[in-house]
Amino acid sequence: MVYNFNLGIGWASSGVEYAQAYRAKVLREIGQEAKFIFTDMFPRDNIQHMAENIGFLDNEVIWLYTFFTDCKTSPVTYTLGQLQKSFGGRGFSSMKEGAKVKYDFTGTDSYYMAYLVNENEDRVHRVEMVSNGCLIRKDYYTYCRIYSEYYAPLDNKAHLYQRRFFNQDGTVAYEEITDNDKVMYQFPDRLLCSKEELVGYLVECLKLAPQDVVIIDRTTGIGQAIMQNAAPAKIGIVIHADHFSEGSTDEEHILWNNYYEYAFSQHKHISFYLASTDTQNQLLKEQFQKYMGIKPRIVTIPVGSLDKAKRPEKGRKRHSLITASRLADEKHIDWLIEAVAKAREQVPDISLDIYGKGGEEPKLKKLIEKFQCGSCVRLCGQQNLEHVYQDYEAYLSGSTSEGFGLTLMEAVGSGLPIIGFDVRYGNQNFIDDGKNGYLIAVHDKMEKKERVQCLAECIVRLFTEADLAAFHVHSYEKAKAYLTEEVKQQWIELLKI
Repeated sequence: MVYNFNLGIGWASSGVEYAQAYRAKVLREIGQEAKFIFTDMFPRDNIQHMAENIGFLDNEVIWLYTFFTDCKTSPVTYTLGQLQKSFGGRGFSSMKEGAKVKYDFTGTDSYYMAYLVNENEDRVHRVEMVSNGCLIRKDYYTYCRIYSEYYAPLDNKAHLYQRRFFNQDGTVAYEEITDNDKVMYQFPDRLLCSKEELVGYLVECLKLAPQDVVIIDRTTGIGQAIMQNAAPAKIGIVIHADHFSEGSTDEEHILWNNYYEYAFSQHKHISFYLASTDTQNQLLKEQFQKYMGIKPRIVTIPVGSLDKAKRPEKGRKRHSLITASRLADEKHIDWLIEAVAKAREQVPDISLDIYGKGGEEPKLKKLIEKFQCGSCVRLCGQQNLEHVYQDYEAYLSGSTSEGFGLTLMEAVGSGLPIIGFDVRYGNQNFIDDGKNGYLIAVHDKMEKKERVQCLAECIVRLFTEADLAAFHVHSYEKAKAYLTEEVKQQWIELLKI
């Protein structure tokens, strides 16, 4: 069995979660059983819905908090009818507004607020119970009640003090007692005094064997607990981002990325480190040797793969650009919008479609209004892009750091040239400057205005001077190294360890 550990997952997941979903698909296809374990709390969403959204199967997903119960990962099927039966004959009136239903109980100062999966169905994800104006409990459902949260008034706010996790028959599996950041878990036979201990107990309960492999995608807050309990299984660490701080590194000392520092210090217990590009692999080997005097096993396997090259069924839209990412500050989508607005002065029919969701969306909407480019720049939301890339002429990236860049891989798999900054590792991996796009030289003191100007100049150059047909051909050639059959074989070789 391959056990993969991560923290969270969301509707606008990061590249780490999408990398895991790619891995799940590859392992499935080579017949390797695998589980993907998530350790964050998800009070507002059902983990199954988010995991399914990016490609996981229900039986592949383990959630830390339901692991110790007999409740299975499942979509929400609990209905309003089932909820009403639990009222025990009490009189009530109800009112629906969007995806919420409020139940007022006759002759009391109490009400329930049921939150539905969506406003068109009667499936209930959670129910909040309010008495005398105070929130006292929240119940969470899939096909049964999976856990409840208990609240008490404190400083004029609802204060969470306990969670109770249930088995399918309604019996209590265990309890979490919480006071802000301090937690304690009470089981019938033990008391655990931190979340780290809970993670360690999960690993202990897996009863790992020498043939099992534990892959840790994120170590923050969980890495030590996993490593201390994973023996005799083999342990692998995935490097998803730049692993060190270049500005704080000299000939004598290196400052590791704090996400990886502990895992690097425990190299004697690590069977392999997994990089997604040969460039990062080689650099990491050199640094381990130079600064630590060690030669651990480092393997390169792309974090994604392509089933086949995607070619347009009709012609690509003229002068069209696409970008896809979380709408987060570090992705610098604002630079792309400004660059396209500037490039439009020389390429009047240019267009940019932005795919993704995230916290920067309101800011980006205002920027589009400011530059009056709503006719050529669109926010397209979160969509399945499997059959979308090939309709565009090129891909645009504003990111200044990519460990790999799944969207870059998907772009070259559809023959798109890419414009991006000359930064490790993704852009350098997928862009051959002047052959399938442009790498923009950049330095730390380079201001936003200059970056935007360089992006705009490259866009104009691409659409007015470049041989786009040749650029498309070169991207397709680069994509061959990432075909699923190649990546499958790499995983088969790695798991022979």
